[in-house]
Amino acid sequence: MKDIIQIKNISFNYPDQPILFNNLSMNVHEGEWTAIIGQNGSGKSTLARLIDGLIVLKSGQIVVDDLVVNDDNIFDIRNKIGMVFQNPEDQFVGATVEDDVAFGLENRQVPREQMHEIVEKSLKQVGMWEFRDRIPANLSGGQKQRVAIAGIVALSPKIIILDEATSMLDPRGRQDILDLVYKIKQDNHLTVISITHDIDEAAGADRVIVVNKGSIVEEDKPDNIFGDISKLKSIGLSAPFTSQLIMALKKRGIDSPYQYLNDKRLIAWIKKLVSTK
Repeated sequence: MKDIIQIKNISFNYPDQPILFNNLSMNVHEGEWTAIIGQNGSGKSTLARLIDGLIVLKSGQIVVDDLVVNDDNIFDIRNKIGMVFQNPEDQFVGATVEDDVAFGLENRQVPREQMHEIVEKSLKQVGMWEFRDRIPANLSGGQKQRVAIAGIVALSPKIIILDEATSMLDPRGRQDILDLVYKIKQDNHLTVISITHDIDEAAGADRVIVVNKGSIVEEDKPDNIFGDISKLKSIGLSAPFTSQLIMALKKRGIDSPYQYLNDKRLIAWIKKLVSTK
């Protein structure tokens, strides 16, 4: 499997601040959904901005789809990456939803007829075509994120980075956006990086990277990461609800061979358990 992003011995700190990353290395596999989790201040969002070239490394190297992140390659790299931020309003530039999705295409000088086709397709893909004449600022939080995602999809990136993109949404809205991104990922064979402190969101990833104080402390599949509740607590993270439920059931004498299950597998296990009683 190709490593679409390679982070090689990078070091970084903000002015007048302690070193955040010191010779940190990691890879992101092409086609995977990788979740990067950690407490606030652990360096998650900084890592996303370094990958996209929004801030500059002190030393080391980042390679995105065979291109080194530097001034010479920055525009090509940003064409490969779409970022969805915590507050989608930070990304809006158009007077209407349709104008906003078209903005990036206009910058690329896409012919107008082709542009209209791409905008319509992108908005329909995220379920926002009927809102095309609305003012983006007047939409709900979930609708704003859908428009932001449509603007990215229109540009056909290879990588989507969700930088705390669901943290301002309620649980239903959060799941709706994650389901949408998953469908877009599958339909377009994308790589997704989710920067989050939401453990339940990260549990749906293919691979989880735990960052603490600028260092990678764990990297594994969700089942293995979230089964160790004590280790999560030691770095200030809570365990997923399903892990907490399994632990609570054990305390009541209902033993489980699992330390962690995602929602669907947990429900299936409980149904099986009840049916045998």
